[in-house]
Amino acid sequence: MFRLKFVVVFLLVSFGSKGQILSEKAKISVLTFGPGKEELYAGFGHSAIRVYDPANNIDWAFNYGTFDFDQPNFYLNFTRGQLLYKLAVQDFKRMKQYYEYFNRYILEQIVDLDSLQRQKVFDFLIDNAKPENADYYYDYFYNNCSTKIGDVFVAALGEDFKFNENFVDEPGLTIRNLTDRLTADEFPWGKLGIDLCLGLPMDKQLTNLEYMFLPDYVHKAFNRAEVRKESGWQNAVAEDRILFNSVPSTNTGTTFTPDLVFWMLFVVGLSLTIWSELKNISLNWLDVFLFILIGLLGSLLTLLWLATDHKAAAWNMNILWALPTHLLF
Repeated sequence: MFRLKFVVVFLLVSFGSKGQILSEKAKISVLTFGPGKEELYAGFGHSAIRVYDPANNIDWAFNYGTFDFDQPNFYLNFTRGQLLYKLAVQDFKRMKQYYEYFNRYILEQIVDLDSLQRQKVFDFLIDNAKPENADYYYDYFYNNCSTKIGDVFVAALGEDFKFNENFVDEPGLTIRNLTDRLTADEFPWGKLGIDLCLGLPMDKQLTNLEYMFLPDYVHKAFNRAEVRKESGWQNAVAEDRILFNSVPSTNTGTTFTPDLVFWMLFVVGLSLTIWSELKNISLNWLDVFLFILIGLLGSLLTLLWLATDHKAAAWNMNILWALPTHLLF
């Protein structure tokens, strides 16, 4: 979701084998960045983890949403669905400036951890940022920069941290339901591409915790999460604050929508058909064009389903009308 080219920033060269010891002033927080309008991927928002320790001059954002264009066979792996993302360590102030520039709100949830728990999360992140550990295979909906945030706290704190599943206001929705809401207005062509290229896995009814593939639901989940202290279980979030409030946009989205284009094509096709009947002129060339176009689309959908690891592209029922055999006809 955050498609800038970053190499892991290793600010850790001075650390000992056990890593830096955080001070009592240290804070660990979950960052939620609002949806953007610059590109389709930005429309889903973004999540990261901030470690702030003024005593040690640390203000870093741990970002699971980066990848390296220079990795071997990048474009081939991308096509196959073997998307290799990585954890990058970035200067938080620069990251904040980036989202402010694109007018995307920034929320920060300071997690209520004691010194030992903070150190466990920090050590886990530092270890995860090492070159041999930083890469992971990305999945759009089940292993992305948002799902990783919850995974970090569960893995680092074990039984001392838990999510409650009552954070979802509308349970039982599907991935397609949720993605439609974020793309229909701002990215109608992106929505069309998703609906064409992704199949029945998009229509699986999600468990509440699976909603956390979206940053907004990560934010909601942490507000209902709990952490165990000596006195018992407590709310995981000590403070939920707004670091940057975006300005409402007057942009109402594109008017050149798929609905408009397809209705225009329908009118053109109908007009050509009536004209050809009145003039007794053949439209074989139009038939050839349509069959080639739909056949190519069907071939693409078949390849995405059978020849790649894009799991969400499986069982695509659009092949029932976009038949690859149209190419033969």
